[in-house]
Amino acid sequence: MAKLSSVNKNEKRRKMVAKYAPKYAKLKAIANDESLDESERLIARLKMAELPRNGNPTRIRNRCELTGRPRGYYRKFRLARVMLRDLANKGLIPGVVKSSW
Repeated sequence: MAKLSSVNKNEKRRKMVAKYAPKYAKLKAIANDESLDESERLIARLKMAELPRNGNPTRIRNRCELTGRPRGYYRKFRLARVMLRDLANKGLIPGVVKSSW
């Protein structure tokens, strides 16, 4: 089990990203629009820099839903490799079978 503080910190980041997502997307679109004047694009970048750092989606760390483990994460199942194997062996994940040849 991962440290509870790390898991909670990541959840706090997820909430902040959700809160600032519309504003962040709007500013990013303005900053990347090459048809606009360079000064307008610069202003948009400066406003993006004023947003909280944890409001940026790249700050979120993918973690296992059950254990909070940050490494060996499978996006499709939202689980770490250890829990994926354990649940698959018990038959608790539909459609996943142990390989044999």
